Amino acid sequence: MRVGIYFDLRNPPPWRQSWSRVYGFALEMCEEADRLGLDSVWFSEHHGFEDGYLPQPLTMAAAVAARTRRVRLGTAVVPAPLHAAPELAEQAAIVDIISDGRLDLGLGTGYRVPEYRLYGADLTKRYTTTDQRVREIRGLWAESVVTPGPVQDPLPIWLGYQGPQGARRAGRLGTGLLSLNPALLTPYREGLTESGHDVSAGRMQGSFTTFVTEDPDGDWPVVRKHLAYQWDSYRRYMVEGTDQPAPRPIDPEKWRERGLEATGVGQFLYGTPQTVAHAIREYTAGLPVEGVFLWASLAGMPEEMIARQVQLIAGKLRPLLADA
Repeated sequence: MRVGIYFDLRNPPPWRQSWSRVYGFALEMCEEADRLGLDSVWFSEHHGFEDGYLPQPLTMAAAVAARTRRVRLGTAVVPAPLHAAPELAEQAAIVDIISDGRLDLGLGTGYRVPEYRLYGADLTKRYTTTDQRVREIRGLWAESVVTPGPVQDPLPIWLGYQGPQGARRAGRLGTGLLSLNPALLTPYREGLTESGHDVSAGRMQGSFTTFVTEDPDGDWPVVRKHLAYQWDSYRRYMVEGTDQPAPRPIDPEKWRERGLEATGVGQFLYGTPQTVAHAIREYTAGLPVEGVFLWASLAGMPEEMIARQVQLIAGKLRPLLADA
C-alpha cells in the first residue's frame, strides 16, 4: 500500500501568517516527503473560503514537480464541471511533463453553490458533466488535439465519487475510484463489468483526516482546536447558498472517541503510528487499495507539528502499511 500526504493550503484567520510562508512551507514539506520516501503528495481545490483554501491544485502540483524527483503528485479533487476539458488536459499534461510522468489526475463534481455560481457552471448536471470531462480529456490526449501531451500513456484518472451510483459511474468509465469506502466496492465492480472492463483492474485510494503522534494526550489540546476549525468550516460551506440551516459546531472529543466510525462529514484517525496503521488495515481489508494519503496539516497547525507528523508518517507509519 502506498502512503502519501495531503495539502489544502489553508491559512485561517485565528492563526494567519504570510501567504508566501504558507506556500513556501508546504513546498518544503513536499520536498521532505520526497526525501523521506513517501509515495505521494495530494492537493485539493475550493474557492472563496475565508482561509484561502487552495484554488488551483494543478498549479501547486507543477511547483512541487519542479522541486521533487520521485514522489507522485495527485489532485483530490479538481471539480471538473468548473473547468473546460482542454484547460484540464493541458494543465495536467504540463504537470506530467515537468514531473516526468508522476501525476494522478483526480476529478470530482464539487458541491458548493457559490463555486458553481462563480464559474457559471450548472450544479444540477455536475455528474454528467464530470463523466463527459473524463471522455473529453482522454480524447484530447489520444487525438493530440492539445499539445504537448502527457508523458504517461495513459495518464491515471481517478474519480472522487462517494455514493454507490457514482462508484458505478467510475467503473463504467474505467477510472480508479478515489474513495476508501468499503460499501462502494460492489457498485464500482458492477460498473466495471457493465462496460467490459476487467474487474481485477479496479483500484481504489483515498484520504483520512488524520493526525499521527507519539504523544496523543500531549498533542490533543492543540490538535482539537485545528480539527474543530477545519471541519466546522467544511460544514458551513456545505450549506452556503442553500436553504439549509447552519450546522452546530462539532465536538472534537466525540471524534477522537469514534475514530473511523461515520460522522456525517468525514472520518478522523488520531493516535500513534501503530494505532493508525492498525485502523487503516482493518478499514481497508479486502479492498483493492493502491494507496492512502493523510492530511499533512489541520487548518493552520503549527509548523513544527506538521513537520513532526510528516516524519512520523514516512518513518514509522509507512513501513507498517508496506505489505497491506
